[in-house]
Amino acid sequence: MPTVLRKVPYRFFFTSLDYGEPPHIHVMRDRKVAKFWLDPVSLQKTGRFSRTELNKIARLVHEHRELFLESWYEFFGR
Repeated sequence: MPTVLRKVPYRFFFTSLDYGEPPHIHVMRDRKVAKFWLDPVSLQKTGRFSRTELNKIARLVHEHRELFLESWYEFFGR
């Protein structure tokens, strides 16, 4: 599970099993894991996060979207 970014308390990552899906990023805090599509940025799975926290995470995903996409295509190819 390559970690792309850590922004305390969050870890942004994807897994090798994600091959074949559109570009996305998982975000984990404690035992909660949400999933965001990257093109366009949209929430795919809430992972038991509160709406307030998901809004905060979504802002981080928008802010670092280019990094996440670069990392995705570097790992999986274009």
